Amino acid sequence: MTDIASVARVNVPGGVAVERLVCHPRLPLVAGLDSTRPAVHIWNCAAGEMTRLATIGAQSDPYGDLQGWDRPTPSVSWHPYEPSLAMTIPGRVLRWTQAQSATAPAAESDYDHVAFSPDGATLWAWPSRTEERGDWERSDAIDLSTGEVRSGRGWDTGIVEHPAGELVATYNSDQGATLMLFARAGDKSVPPRFLRRALIIDVDGYEAPVFSSDGRRFAIRGNAYAETLAIYEFPTLRLALTTTLGEHGSGRPEDGGRPDASPDWSRHNIAFDARPGVLWIGRPDGTLLELDLDLDEELATQHDLLNGSPVTALSTLATGELVVATGAGGVVLLTMPGTTPPSPPDRVAMADAVRAFLDSTSEVPDDDTDLEPHLVLTDGERTWEQDELDTVTEATSADPTWLQIQATMNKLRAQDG
Repeated sequence: MTDIASVARVNVPGGVAVERLVCHPRLPLVAGLDSTRPAVHIWNCAAGEMTRLATIGAQSDPYGDLQGWDRPTPSVSWHPYEPSLAMTIPGRVLRWTQAQSATAPAAESDYDHVAFSPDGATLWAWPSRTEERGDWERSDAIDLSTGEVRSGRGWDTGIVEHPAGELVATYNSDQGATLMLFARAGDKSVPPRFLRRALIIDVDGYEAPVFSSDGRRFAIRGNAYAETLAIYEFPTLRLALTTTLGEHGSGRPEDGGRPDASPDWSRHNIAFDARPGVLWIGRPDGTLLELDLDLDEELATQHDLLNGSPVTALSTLATGELVVATGAGGVVLLTMPGTTPPSPPDRVAMADAVRAFLDSTSEVPDDDTDLEPHLVLTDGERTWEQDELDTVTEATSADPTWLQIQATMNKLRAQDG
């Protein structure tokens, strides 16, 4: 059992809960999304302490009863090397820098999602604003030095870089099925150019993937209808573990929930620590589960550190410490005293895995044709060529929902044909 202890804690003004934590990939900085309004809190976590640096959007209108697509939740992205954060605040895309302690427009248009390119020179943004009303099927790449905007294929939910570099992952979400797409990270002045190999997951409502420190695994939380957790291996994309954490629902009277309803699970409650095989899961009862994926039988150890306050967000600093937000409005820095620091990831092995993935596929043509016909899809257990998907007409209730839908649509087309 790992010893884990709280070394620092800050309280968000007004006792407001943070609903998502995003740590800088290389610096001891963390951004937290306010759960009551489109605002972003920023802290420095250096030397085992937490210091508040800024709150952006504190004067924004409260969310109130807004939910789902109607809720303008900020998208945030750290610069890969600098202490600088890009964020969407309703009607604006802003860039905060620690040196200036201020915000400045990062783009003239309003976007739903933004992400720095791996070299930090370009801001990737979705949906494309090159058309007057926006184009949900396209995205933009904004050159931060010149302001030039280029258009490419659409993506959503965020862009995540593989720990070895040279590869990024994102989603193309759809109610029937969500595609996890991959792209080379080498050409950063344009939007991501997607590769043919892709992962298909059921329905929509998934959060961005979380990679282990050695890049051999990634975990996905979602979906729109259940609190699922899935873990995949990389570069094979093989499904290693899938489980349902709980059902949707809330027992809070103010939310219209029944007293016997399931408590709310955070969608941002997972994080790998510096040990690549250890995944942490935050629970609504205020406990943390430590799941060791490298054991023959995955072992989950429970840690009770938060006095029963629900975990509303969880993330990992570049130094390996966990940062956890609670329903009581606290943000806590956790360390593992006495734990032997893990060996640094094998950078050569990580690069070889990315290279093997890139060598196994090719880029989708970057034109206005549909994306799906070019893809080779896997659901983590089986690989599907497009012609197979176009002809399948039989599926059982044990098959994924997306495959049942595909088979039904093909059968209807065959009957009409």
